[in-house]
Amino acid sequence: MFTGLIEDIGIVKEFKRVGSYHELKILSEKFTGELFLGQSISVSGACLTVTEIQNNLFTVQIMNETIKKTWFAKNLHIGSKINLERALKLSDRLDGHLVLGHVDGTGVLKELHGTETKEAKFFPEDSKLLTGVVPKGSIAIDGVSLTVIDVSAKFFTVGLIPSTLKNCTLGEIREGAVVNLETDILGKYAAKFLMGYKDFYTELNLRELI
Repeated sequence: MFTGLIEDIGIVKEFKRVGSYHELKILSEKFTGELFLGQSISVSGACLTVTEIQNNLFTVQIMNETIKKTWFAKNLHIGSKINLERALKLSDRLDGHLVLGHVDGTGVLKELHGTETKEAKFFPEDSKLLTGVVPKGSIAIDGVSLTVIDVSAKFFTVGLIPSTLKNCTLGEIREGAVVNLETDILGKYAAKFLMGYKDFYTELNLRELI
């Protein structure tokens, strides 16, 4: 579990297929000596496991399901910059929001306005993802915890402050970029509960008509 507060920007040094999965080797000088095998780490929003450590390089393995849900298959390459965050400690303050690192899908940045602070409009590739997004709620974009400004049936907008732009890859994002999206886990449970509630009463009403 993560908070969506990025600790470091890593650089991809190797990305290859190994049998039925992929391996990703990442350079992160900030984490040198602080990682351990089996540790969970958020890589641009995807929760992955550290499988190898060599000085300031570490390796993670990626399942095909993760490849399908993220932008990694099409856009990840040697030299790519990625957001990194280690798992939350129970003793830490929760300054962002609860991020699981389970990417729901991808979205495309269609509009970006502003100078020091910016407003970004994203269109999820699957609009069903927006059922878990509410105005002033939280969403993780490439692992970054952000507050939703507005949401419609096809898009949502978020604000990017100077600190966010400086400390993660969103500072270099341009219109047309594809990002990983994870909606708020609380919104997912609320949506599922309401759908189940609706289905229950629909079935009940149908029985009364028989």
